[in-house]
Amino acid sequence: MKQTALPLSYRFLVASAGRAKRYSYSPYSRFRVGAALLTNDGRVYTGCNIENSSYGLTVCAERTAVFKAVSEGAKRFKAIAVVSDSPDITPPCGACRQVLLELAHDADVILVSGREKCKIVKMKELFPLPFSRESLMAGRGRTRGARR
Repeated sequence: MKQTALPLSYRFLVASAGRAKRYSYSPYSRFRVGAALLTNDGRVYTGCNIENSSYGLTVCAERTAVFKAVSEGAKRFKAIAVVSDSPDITPPCGACRQVLLELAHDADVILVSGREKCKIVKMKELFPLPFSRESLMAGRGRTRGARR
């Protein structure tokens, strides 16, 4: 990856995700991931993956960053960087895609491998057919434009 090809704010985001990766608690898989989420107003929230011996309780780096941001009042996001040690880029898992689509549907997703391969995709491209608010409202017999 040539970091010069990324906008300055995205280079900072990738570096922040790399730092967050250092805090990964991954004693079982040894698969470290860091994420950094950029809000529309320029704040950055980071997260790392946190494993548990009961694998279903493991939380990915992307969701850690999103949950931190939302718990501190952030609700509009511009981009998320995801950095791993893998030689190939590591896209978000299905659960993370669902959370990101709901809260950061227009965001850029910056994927960076341990060998500095880089790919930027829109969240909508990464998860084109999600279960959405519209899906839920349709299931309740409400129209697409209906408000809660």
